[in-house]
Amino acid sequence: MEHSTFKKLSAEFIGTFWLVFGGCGSAVLAAAFPGLGIGFVGVSLAFGLTVLTGAYALGPVSGGHFNPAVSVGLVVAGRFRAAELPGYIVAQVLGAIAAALVLYAIATGKPGAEIGGFATNGFGEHSPGGFGFKAALLTEVVLTAIFLIVILGATARNSAAGFGGLAIGLCLTLIHLVSIPVTNTSVNPARSTGPALFGPAIAVDQLWLFWVAPIMGAVIGAVIYKLLLASAAGEARAAASALETAG
Repeated sequence: MEHSTFKKLSAEFIGTFWLVFGGCGSAVLAAAFPGLGIGFVGVSLAFGLTVLTGAYALGPVSGGHFNPAVSVGLVVAGRFRAAELPGYIVAQVLGAIAAALVLYAIATGKPGAEIGGFATNGFGEHSPGGFGFKAALLTEVVLTAIFLIVILGATARNSAAGFGGLAIGLCLTLIHLVSIPVTNTSVNPARSTGPALFGPAIAVDQLWLFWVAPIMGAVIGAVIYKLLLASAAGEARAAASALETAG
């Protein structure tokens, strides 16, 4: 079914809003709640569940990217039209900013509220575990590359039908379980941008890394998949299907 550009961009806005509000909201509001906090595992699950639910609900409209790095990687893999990339990135970033704004309004809605790091990403003194720049860069590049490989494999034409969203959501959960202590987990430039605008100033200063590293990783993951894992016939069918869905 063909969808208009407006519907596709609306789906990307809503999906990215949900990812940031649900994932970062769990970190800001629930992770350390006295006596009942959900901790790293809960936050990791929250991010995975936002992508899983968003993929099934909104994927049929826009492809369910919700992440500028994913959109770039899909262009490199031949699964997405480059001409549509700018619009998707703008919609994703605006969705993330809107989610962060709503979350900020909620988080500051009680006397004496302190937002702390506001689920922002960082390295060095802004890393949850004190990890430096090189560790942060390597973590974000490697995990985003793996994320793209999983996305491409789970959505290939010969993959198990109907399970792509589940595989992608669980992959993002695992990514967070590994990397929250290092960078607070980005693998998504839009997710990093929204909270950074409302968090501590250092988050904005370090934001560039969480654009560069995930996009590098996405490109690497797409190239690895195309060169080492994809079958030519299967990728041709997958690309044709994806581009037809994109309309």
